Amino acid sequence: MTQQALQSSEWQAASQAIIQAGRFLNQRGWVPATSSNFSVRLTNGEIAITASGYHKGALTEASVMRIDALGKPLEDRRPSAETLLHTAIYQRFAEVGAVLHTHSVNATVLSRLHQTQLVFEDYELLKAFSGVDTHETRMIVPIFPNDQDIARLGKVIDNWMDAHPPIHGYLIAGHGLYTWGRDMQDTLRHIEAFEFLFECELTTLKVKRS
Repeated sequence: MTQQALQSSEWQAASQAIIQAGRFLNQRGWVPATSSNFSVRLTNGEIAITASGYHKGALTEASVMRIDALGKPLEDRRPSAETLLHTAIYQRFAEVGAVLHTHSVNATVLSRLHQTQLVFEDYELLKAFSGVDTHETRMIVPIFPNDQDIARLGKVIDNWMDAHPPIHGYLIAGHGLYTWGRDMQDTLRHIEAFEFLFECELTTLKVKRS
């Protein structure tokens, strides 16, 4: 198989992974309207990412485009407005192969109730996250104020990450969740684990207030 054929095959696989992720996440109600954005890193350093304005439950290959490692479009289309948040994750974590951003109700509500971070401890499902092998874990999920200036928001997030141990995801207040993993399957597992923990947190708050 030629190099060009290999690249074409990899592109098709990345596109299909993004399309299938969109269908799954849409079924769970975590990507309403045209919100959210997904990406996969290719072996040549390019990134396959959802183009702007598409409903994630109805993606096709035409909904996915290429950007370079710095977020510059490699075709005449506009990628997600939050592209720089994806590229920042890939630049920081060499092992990361996929990034997902979702807008679930639970993530959005919790990001408004808590000002700076969520902390999860002693949940068995913490073992769903890569590198975690015991429930005796304390996981921090930072919450950053929303900002329409994505470059500025990215710097705030980068500065926080520089000063703290590695994390598996973060929330943007009133906005949603960003998480990542080695590949799409890994990242989808993280999404499901986070959503379980978010629901537990909200249920606990309701019980305490009842």
